[in-house]
Parts: sequence; structure tokens; C-alpha cells
Amino acid sequence: MTPSIVVLTDFFAVSNRALSYAAGLAVPLKASLLLLHARHDELLAPAAFASRHTTDGELKTAYALEKLAAAQPVATDVDISSFSLAEALQEVVGQRPPLLVVLGRAGAEPTPEDLVTATAMDLLRHTPYPLLVIPLAGWDAFPPRRLLLAVDGEPFSLVEYRDVLNQLLHATQGTFSLVQVTDNGDTPPSAAAVLDTVRTNDLVSELAENSLRQVYQNTIVGGVLQEAAGEQADMLVVVARRHSLLGGLFHRSVTAQLLRESAIPVLVLPAAD
Repeated sequence: MTPSIVVLTDFFAVSNRALSYAAGLAVPLKASLLLLHARHDELLAPAAFASRHTTDGELKTAYALEKLAAAQPVATDVDISSFSLAEALQEVVGQRPPLLVVLGRAGAEPTPEDLVTATAMDLLRHTPYPLLVIPLAGWDAFPPRRLLLAVDGEPFSLVEYRDVLNQLLHATQGTFSLVQVTDNGDTPPSAAAVLDTVRTNDLVSELAENSLRQVYQNTIVGGVLQEAAGEQADMLVVVARRHSLLGGLFHRSVTAQLLRESAIPVLVLPAAD
């Protein structure tokens, strides 16, 4: 079966940046695209644009999305749902499990940063598939050639599509590096233990012993972003643990903070623990 990439699409041109990014990945990945639009979602269809919710407005939206789909370089379908975004995505993945789900910043201005982050975390809770979040800036460094995986050093077990990182590296002929940031005085786990965890999850086909950098910073988020900038990474990869997705105070989640603050695309891999 041809792998698919689901792109969460609003009716603003700015989100087409995320679509362009997804289409650019779909070609080397030999994947198809699915444009998913939730017509009553606060992020993809904000209430401020109520005129879009009329019968005529919805017909225009459907036509615009079909036209957009026809312009893509790979086979592209359109799905317009009246469900909430999480429910719409659940229905889609139940019929057609995706390789990736892509979310871009919404085109409505001003869009609260927390709305984008909360949407991403909610999607990860309900549909544990790899989620790629594309920022307003930094999306045009394409194809991603330098991927940085940030881990906390503790064992983890990925839920679905653990091979997506390996496929991305192969498709883009990119390089891979690994960082583990510590923000306190505790002794970090050994490099061998961290590497073993990554190998156990088959994230990449080859993992050199010197590919891991262990650093200390005042904050985990600051350390990860500093490493990404220092290595000129053009995609950041993080593992989202189940407890961080279920917690109510998502502001304190390292994953949520990285989604808000990263200047480059962030690929989130949901873990079972």
C-alpha cells in the first residue's frame, strides 16, 4: 500500500507552506497526500470567518481544496469533515494509517501560539502517529538535510511508524545527530545506554558511537534549541511520552515548549510510555 501523508489544511494561503513542505517530502518518500479540513475547527476554520460556514462558503472551500489537490506533484485526495479535528483525524487514520501527519501555523492573524500547540498535543493524545509541525518561518530549508534527534536519556518505546525517521533520512539523503540535554546536577545516563535505546527502537539503520552529544544547560528546551542552531539542523525530532501528552499543564511539557519555540520544523514521535 502506498504510504500517505495527511496535511491538516485551513483555507488560508499561509498553510499551503505546510502543504508545500509535505508535498516535497511525498515525492522522495513515494507517498500520496490527503488534505484534511475540519470545517468547524477553531484552528483550521476560526469563528471570525463565519462567512465560510455558509453553504456557498463551504462549496467554495471544497472547490479551492480540490483545485489545490490537483496542483500537487503526487496523488492527492481531499477530505472535508464536520467532526472536530481530532475526531476527523481518528476517522481518517482508521481507514488509511498515515506515515506522517503535517500541521502548519494557521493563516488567521493573530493566532494564539497556545492554540497551535494545544491542537498538536490533542492530536498526539488521540491519534498517536508521527506529527510534523511546520513553523511560519524556517519551513523553506528544504529538503531537510540535517536532522537532530533530542532524547531525555530514559528508555522509551515508540507507538507507530518507528521507521519514519529512517525513511526520511534515506529519502532526503540527510545526516543524523543525537543530543541528550541535562538541566540539573544529576549524573546523565551513559552514552551507551542512550544509544541502545535508540537502536532498540530501530529509529535509524546506522548509529555511530560518536553520533551522541551529551550537554548540560539551564533548561532542557534552551539546550535543545541551542544545539539545533549550533548544528544548523533543519528538522528537530523529539519523542513525546504518554504522560506528557495526558498531563493537563501542557505548558510545562518540553514537547509543547519546543513546538512553540522552535524556528525549524519539529517531528514528534509518540511513545507508548
